[in-house]
Amino acid sequence: MEEVVLVDDDGNRVGTADKATVHHRDTPLHLAFSAYVFDRRGELLLTRRATAKRTWPGTWTNSCCGHPLPGEPLPDAVARRLKDELGLTATAIDLVLPRFRYRAAMPNGIVENELCPVYRVTADGVPALEPAEVADAAWVSWETLVTAVRDGGLVISPWCREQVAELRDLADDPRDWRAAGPAELPAAARATPGR
Repeated sequence: MEEVVLVDDDGNRVGTADKATVHHRDTPLHLAFSAYVFDRRGELLLTRRATAKRTWPGTWTNSCCGHPLPGEPLPDAVARRLKDELGLTATAIDLVLPRFRYRAAMPNGIVENELCPVYRVTADGVPALEPAEVADAAWVSWETLVTAVRDGGLVISPWCREQVAELRDLADDPRDWRAAGPAELPAAARATPGR
């Protein structure tokens, strides 16, 4: 059984729950992460969620999302999911939005409710998509995603839409986003192995 870390409104760990059962009409606030993967040319890997996903199936979104295991440092969780979902190895993982939080409900009532720090990742190689997680992927310019979000030209996940707005506030060029330090993360996200 894979568990997610439950958190309170202040970002403190309050327990764990089975990942397979945590998303429903009254999803508790829990710890997650989002990653925006860029290659050496500065292009972003945009992905489309697998159609079998419980939340937002078939929707375009940022490169990779996931949940850290209890006690797993967030950069380790990012690297793990990047390898599992996309077959990529990160060469750099930078925290850029340490306290991003969102809540979104699907038309069927299933809710995402996450404290979701956001990372800028650099990775080389050709993605090898895990079909249970990712249906499709495309390398695009950052501005292409920004324009698609702004103009509604792409059906995109609600968290990605909100994150793009906040990331644009950091800088127009993703290479200029300020890297935050781990001390800026909520307490539950600063967990050390064994906690």
